[in-house]
Amino acid sequence: MGANVSGLENPHGFIHAKTPLVMELQSKHQWRSQYEASKQSDRLVVIYYTAAWCGPCKFIEPYVKDFAAMYTDVQFIKIDVDWLPEAAKAFDLIDVLPTFVLVKRGKEIDRVVGAKKDELQMKTEKRRN
Repeated sequence: MGANVSGLENPHGFIHAKTPLVMELQSKHQWRSQYEASKQSDRLVVIYYTAAWCGPCKFIEPYVKDFAAMYTDVQFIKIDVDWLPEAAKAFDLIDVLPTFVLVKRGKEIDRVVGAKKDELQMKTEKRRN
């Protein structure tokens, strides 16, 4: 008599994908390659700056994964600023974590500073077209 609930559903009402849709960059080469590729595309790229020690980053991470599953036309990239500090220097003033930089054709078009999931979703929705 229980409800038929998918094992993928979380308490926030989003569906978790089984495959990772957020690309985690771990080398300078990966960063340069992805950044150069973004310059050649009209596709929205959301760069998620984070750190392992960041509490608000851990809070918002499930939502970032959910957004990546929802917005398959958007590329989500995760960068740990402790592993790749040079990637944080690509865009001015990444001094609060998490910071989300929305990029098209290699240029910043918007930004979300802090673990503001509603603002991130709104700006992603607005900028993806």
